[in-house]
Amino acid sequence: MADSNTTTLAMVGNCDPSKKQWWIFLVSSLLTLVGGVLLVLCGQLIIAIHKKVTCRTKVVHVGENHITEETKDNETVKFAEKQSDSGEQKDDNIGWVTAAKDGAGELISGQTTSGRILVVFVFFLSVASLIVFFIDADSTKVEECVEWETATTSQVDLALNICFMIYFFIRFIAAQDKILFLFEVYSMVDYFTVTPSFVSIYLDRKWLGLRFIRALRLLNLPDILQYLNVLKTNSHIKIARLLSRVLAFWLTSAGLVHLCENTGDPWLHIPNIQPLTFWECGYFVLVTSTTVGYGDIYCKTTLGRLFMVFIIMFGLGMFASAIPEIYELVQSGGKYSGSYKCEKGKRHIVVCGHITYDSVSSFLADFLHKDREDVDVEIVFIDKRMPHFDLEGLFKRHFTQVEFFLGSVMDAKDLERVMLAKADACLILANKYCDDPDAEDAANVMRAVSIKNTCANIKIIIQLMQYHNKAYLLNVPCWDWKNGDDAVCLAELKLGFIAQSCVAPGFSTLLANLFTMRSYKVLDDGMSWQNDYLRGTGMEMYTQVFSLAFIGMSFPAAAELCFTKLKILLIAIEVKSLDGSTRIAINPGLNVKVESQTQGFFIAQSDEEAKRAHYYCQQCHHDLTDEKLIRKCRCKGLKKAAERLKIVKNASTEGR
Repeated sequence: MADSNTTTLAMVGNCDPSKKQWWIFLVSSLLTLVGGVLLVLCGQLIIAIHKKVTCRTKVVHVGENHITEETKDNETVKFAEKQSDSGEQKDDNIGWVTAAKDGAGELISGQTTSGRILVVFVFFLSVASLIVFFIDADSTKVEECVEWETATTSQVDLALNICFMIYFFIRFIAAQDKILFLFEVYSMVDYFTVTPSFVSIYLDRKWLGLRFIRALRLLNLPDILQYLNVLKTNSHIKIARLLSRVLAFWLTSAGLVHLCENTGDPWLHIPNIQPLTFWECGYFVLVTSTTVGYGDIYCKTTLGRLFMVFIIMFGLGMFASAIPEIYELVQSGGKYSGSYKCEKGKRHIVVCGHITYDSVSSFLADFLHKDREDVDVEIVFIDKRMPHFDLEGLFKRHFTQVEFFLGSVMDAKDLERVMLAKADACLILANKYCDDPDAEDAANVMRAVSIKNTCANIKIIIQLMQYHNKAYLLNVPCWDWKNGDDAVCLAELKLGFIAQSCVAPGFSTLLANLFTMRSYKVLDDGMSWQNDYLRGTGMEMYTQVFSLAFIGMSFPAAAELCFTKLKILLIAIEVKSLDGSTRIAINPGLNVKVESQTQGFFIAQSDEEAKRAHYYCQQCHHDLTDEKLIRKCRCKGLKKAAERLKIVKNASTEGR
């Protein structure tokens, strides 16, 4: 009799391994969720009632202040004093709550050093919790009776869950909407992992349960690696995000299959348990999701098969999209993630903004036109999107002068990769066919702000769609129109051409031909006027510095020499003022003389023709009848002209 009583007491007081009590762990987690929602709703209800009572009290006091005219002033003073006292108390309460909310928000956002340390620390605690789960899940027992005092893994897991509970309350304080916070993914993770660890102490029972959902914390891996300054480029961040999603999905799915197969269907009297370790389930999920399916392991329980249907549906889509994207990023990341190597003696420009095949091909067709001879200038494109096959082929065709880098101009590190500080200029292209021109201009203005913040002295040429958005450039730091910063407004150009064409018919056609790079070809069967027109359309505007032979000439004399001798048209020159500033003078007249290093504006077929003004020598080329023979000479005439220039300068200085 005593033995039977002892056995009965032992079965009541200790864990009975023959009974399954996993439902107690689930119910405790659900009760925690429901209790939290009820507490939040009750708190919000109490606050709402308190506000209404306070408002009614204020109305009553205001009414009492107007009872009699004699006591009006005294009552008003007392009422003001009460209002000030209550207002100060209310401000103190609001200040305390707001300070706590802001402090908690800074801790979980990672904006401060302490916040980043906390976020990284919690992530490593999550990884440690996963490792403890892997140790417990290495066996086929999901639920077993274990004394908590002797269970080392349970004790470690409880210590980790206490830290997670503290972090949960910090996030709860920082949450704007408390109800929505209680139903967030990471909040659900805490309900079903933290609460069962406390229940296991009371029951002397260990249940693996849903501890595997702690793997969802791996989705924060890209953010943690950015805090630790491990990930620096966009491609690396994308790869980390894809890998974290695949890893979190794989571990969570494996844990779900492990739980179902080792627990069996709960509605059966004879359990249909299939003993599988966690890593065997991970192998099964990976093989099945990748459509291989060897068939050596399969689900035997109804719950396992049901969940496996959804795992296959989501897994197929995830693996089918993630693996090719990861492969593409890894393959192309090395190709476009390097840094530009600036060779000595070579110049380069940086082009960003709307980088597509149409915009790039149009830009290269004009910039690298054969009529130009600036072959030493390299073009560096930077964009945060991978180039398509057509754009990549275009880059390959111009690989000697064009390079592409994957990055964003909003990131200072990416701007350092393209050597922005050593570039001659930075061009920002706009999308001419965008649906929202103002949004396109705003994006380009923000690019200009980022570029100027990184390199204040860089010259920026930006394309804008709307004229009124030019005003925003005045607020860009270090924006200087005199230094060469400029904005090309497409709408302004169109409307300006239309207006000038009304005043002077054909003006827009003339300027369009001058600004468009074309090559002139003679039509053998064409009429003379057709060849003359095509020759005119092939003309462009070029700038060159006058040779020493032009020094001292007036503008009409220089224009006559260029037209009759060099077969090019001089339309304007750069004039220097006494204060050192420069201006462009169009057909200025006899009072303007050509000085040393004066720049002229010519209309010619190519840059090679415009260079005749730079190479012309009075001693060597005055008797030439063929202007094509004017080349750079090494005669003494240039030296004599230079000496004559020095004498003229000295004489003018002495005269002053």
